Amino acid sequence: MTEANHRTALHIAVAASSLAAISALLVSVPHLTDYWTLVQLCVVVIAATRLRFPHGPASGASVASLVLVSVFVVAGPAAAVVVAAIGALFQARGVPPVKRMFNASQRTLSAGAGGLAYVLVGGPVGNAALDDLLRTVLAVTVGGIVHQIVNVLLVCIVMTLERGPQVAVELLKGVLPTVLPNLGYRYLGLLMAVVWMGGLGILAGVLAIVPLLVARWAYTQDEAERKAQAATMRAFIQVIETKDLYTRGHSERVSHGVGLLGRHLKLSAHRQHALEHAGLLHDVGKVGVPTRVIQKPGKLDDSEMDAIRLHPARGVELIGDIPFLEEVKSAVLHHHEKYDGTGYPAGLSGPNIPYFARMIGIVDAFDSLTSTRSYRPARSVDETLDILVHDRFTHFDPELVDSFVSVIKAEGWHPSTADQPVPDAAVEATVDHDDLSLGSGGGATGSAAGPT
Repeated sequence: MTEANHRTALHIAVAASSLAAISALLVSVPHLTDYWTLVQLCVVVIAATRLRFPHGPASGASVASLVLVSVFVVAGPAAAVVVAAIGALFQARGVPPVKRMFNASQRTLSAGAGGLAYVLVGGPVGNAALDDLLRTVLAVTVGGIVHQIVNVLLVCIVMTLERGPQVAVELLKGVLPTVLPNLGYRYLGLLMAVVWMGGLGILAGVLAIVPLLVARWAYTQDEAERKAQAATMRAFIQVIETKDLYTRGHSERVSHGVGLLGRHLKLSAHRQHALEHAGLLHDVGKVGVPTRVIQKPGKLDDSEMDAIRLHPARGVELIGDIPFLEEVKSAVLHHHEKYDGTGYPAGLSGPNIPYFARMIGIVDAFDSLTSTRSYRPARSVDETLDILVHDRFTHFDPELVDSFVSVIKAEGWHPSTADQPVPDAAVEATVDHDDLSLGSGGGATGSAAGPT
């Protein structure tokens, strides 16, 4: 399908969803009875939609969903459709007209479907909900799930038409882990409804929304701080990599590689995040290594080798005062340990080497071998994988090597493409601090030299 056809199909889908939303609105209006309650609910949902913060994901959509679930209980599905439609009029500025139309129809149809499901499974409306809370909870569960399904389904349809089915598949993968947390929002909506009907009215909206908004504000502040810290670390990495053309992009590629391995091993989201940070920062201590040592093309003397060996400890010192990076310190400190205990700085062996450090050691060596160095050209991916397999049990954790080899064969790898000087074969070189190629017998079947 051409881009023009994609655009036409998208516009047709948006127009169809808009017509469906308008039809739902026209059907719902005659069923409204308590207009004062409706006005108050509209005020709360508008406040939930409009109250935003300058950083992070606090868009207000989840808070508005909370209010809409309370509308199912307080006033029924017809009121939910009208409240959703009115709330959708107060979207953020700068949203393109087509997207604005889709957002409005999406929210209206999702609210209508959720409210209708709530009533169809016997969910009581109004004060009757207080008399049968068990049925109300069950109905809110069903209505909340339907609300989510319709919401995601509409987005997937539009994403498929606009960017292709693969984008929609990736969206679903990202949404699935959020199903239970979003259902939790719906139960907060039920709590708001119970408090509302208990006599507080619109004040229930304040009691439910304000603490949630404060929590989201705190989250956005934390997220902004994390981004600032990550930017600082990336600046350190850029400083390091401007010292040596041959290692440019190395830290980013190691972070990407350990990310692939972590996902293959099904790490939790928190662990995955920490692992990728550790991969990015594993060489940050090189900022304290003299440039003349890093750029020296020939053999390093003992003092220069000592300067190189200190970079893991210096890296830990640099990130030591950043709380959210606490768990990556051991990975940065020990990523040059060897499985047989001959590495540095502590001579750890086997499973005594921190898990993340073992993973980074594999990817660190892999990227180094597949990148050009001043004294040799890059090796091929297949040849490098053979070297890693050969050095299982001596340099690397054998199980992690097997997993990494499987990942690279399945996912592929894009070695460094940076413009680099042609290697000088006449240079007498020592082993790069994270490069196992020298001493490998010139091929994948030799024994790898240890990092210096």
